[in-house]
Amino acid sequence: MTDAEAESRFTAALCVTGLLLGTLFFAASLGPSLLPRTWGMQGVLSGSALAIGYGIGVYGRRLWHWLELPRLGARAHSVAVIVAGVICLGVMIAFLWNAATWQNSVRALMELDPVDSAHPFRVGGIAGLVFAGLLAVARLFQVTWRFFARKLNRFIPRRIAVPAGVVAALFLFWTVVDGVLFRQMLRSFDASFQQLDAHIEAETAPPAEPWRTGSAASLVAWKDLGRQGREFITAGPTLADLQARFGEGARPPLRVYVGLGSGATIADRIRLAMAELDRVGAWDRPVLVLATPTGTGWLDPSAMDTLEILHRGDVATVAVQYSYLPSWLSLLAEAEYGAETARAMFAAVYGRWTGLPRDRRPRLYLHGLSLGALNSERSADIYDVIGDPVNGALWSGPPFRSTTWRTVTAGRRPDSPAWLPRFRDGSVIRFNNQTNALDLPGARWGPMRIVFLQYASDPITFYEPRAAFRQPAWLDPPRGPDVSPSLRWYPVVTMLQLAVDFAAAHEAPMGYGHVYAPEHYLDAWVAVTEPEGWGDDALTRLREELRARR
Repeated sequence: MTDAEAESRFTAALCVTGLLLGTLFFAASLGPSLLPRTWGMQGVLSGSALAIGYGIGVYGRRLWHWLELPRLGARAHSVAVIVAGVICLGVMIAFLWNAATWQNSVRALMELDPVDSAHPFRVGGIAGLVFAGLLAVARLFQVTWRFFARKLNRFIPRRIAVPAGVVAALFLFWTVVDGVLFRQMLRSFDASFQQLDAHIEAETAPPAEPWRTGSAASLVAWKDLGRQGREFITAGPTLADLQARFGEGARPPLRVYVGLGSGATIADRIRLAMAELDRVGAWDRPVLVLATPTGTGWLDPSAMDTLEILHRGDVATVAVQYSYLPSWLSLLAEAEYGAETARAMFAAVYGRWTGLPRDRRPRLYLHGLSLGALNSERSADIYDVIGDPVNGALWSGPPFRSTTWRTVTAGRRPDSPAWLPRFRDGSVIRFNNQTNALDLPGARWGPMRIVFLQYASDPITFYEPRAAFRQPAWLDPPRGPDVSPSLRWYPVVTMLQLAVDFAAAHEAPMGYGHVYAPEHYLDAWVAVTEPEGWGDDALTRLREELRARR
């Protein structure tokens, strides 16, 4: 084969439209999104955007040819590929060199030090590998469906054989990915996180105080609490801490936690939790919180510690673990298991609570972060509690799949932004972020208070699959205080950027993304639970203290 023939074959295999559209996607992917990105994340994102743009261009060209519209000759196509390649390379280099400026527009809002470089060579190298890998998979899929189509064409017409071949190839690829790769990955993750959940750190000893879950007097064994349960029980403000702050009026917070290992079934774990609540005297406390953990069983100390300080320790909190997997894996592997546990626990607690005299029962609140917020929201139906409603709920970082959150956000008042909605008269549901926006002019709370704590930069809340073809409402002006003014919506690309942000949401600095700060929980808990004895000056000092202790 001569050099000219080799060049002709190479250029014929490339699509000019794909190169140009892929480059536009690549360039757009370098712009800012909700969170700062590392060079590794940027490389994967840009390579994926390049491959998707190229693929759209390729299938656009095929549609053009199928419609029998004019096409370039072989020589003209080779020249066009070379010219397009030079243009694309120049555009990529120019945008790579400006990527640091765009990333710094996000970092500045989050009080992070600026970066001097976005590491264009590393980003470009990773992007090239990702593009090549995805292109190879696409070519393999193409070979597969053509193979099936040729075999089927022996028995059925070509117009039917081609789509049938595509369907057969999709079925084969899905079977391999879902039935082999995904299940093997899931088994591996399950084994790893199960061992992590069961591991007991050498420096962690069972509590000595009899009112603590996991103590010698407890109905729940220390070893069965799980890693996150043991951390929750042993952490938080101690009685000595609270007495040093408030004097003899402080009480030890009650934390009841039941791990997955504490019972074989959901019903067993619920019964154990209720018995433990009875044992420690939780019903005699003025505040009772039904907290739903995240997928791993974790409860955010920024939320729980702050609540206990506000109420001088006179709080009882109960939580039941439903998984030891990260939230995203828990959703994939056991999507309804968390909601089922949350519903059963709510039914048990609410049933007992409504049976107590109104003047002698604690105020009852719901709480959850992330997947915990989603499952906590699913635990109670408003029609079941409307006759005797709970006192309120604080749901932080609600996932975009949250039905109540989506309904309320969509039904917000037109003069309020999507990232900080105002819903109707504000008597039941209010929203808050880094700046306390809970004191709404002219609004009065009703008997039940619900607060959604969310940051405009939280991709777990504001991820939107429809961003692939429609600009999200939270990008409309005015924007959230932690969203870069340089962020622009691009079809497909913005959705990819949000997906990468979603994966990195927990890596954001505290007070941004999906990492909620204690001083912001403070404002929300004050609004929901109305703790006594706190003036504005005292709350300001506590807020500053919590921020300094991050």
